[in-house]
Amino acid sequence: MAKKVKEKHTALGLSILRGINEARAYARGEANGVQAKTFHVPQTNVRKIRLRAGLSQADFAKKFGFSIGTLRNWEQGRREPEIPAQILLAVIDKYPDAVEDVLNNAR
Repeated sequence: MAKKVKEKHTALGLSILRGINEARAYARGEANGVQAKTFHVPQTNVRKIRLRAGLSQADFAKKFGFSIGTLRNWEQGRREPEIPAQILLAVIDKYPDAVEDVLNNAR
């Protein structure tokens, strides 16, 4: 991967993680100076996202850190992803390489 693309993915991943940490702090009542925003969580069709990625259920689950059972339940409509998972799935759909890069380089 070209250095510039990798830096962009790393910056995107760090920005996502920073936002998640701020949201968690806000939920615990610890956030100082953080402004709450209301936004629309995109509808996710897990099967379509997985198929666009060209991956089997097992490969998609492994690549992005989901359990295979959870993925199957989502795809078969027995369960719906919770909001954080819906957001992650939307990011995977749009920036799969960035998510993979963040997950592969997590400490």
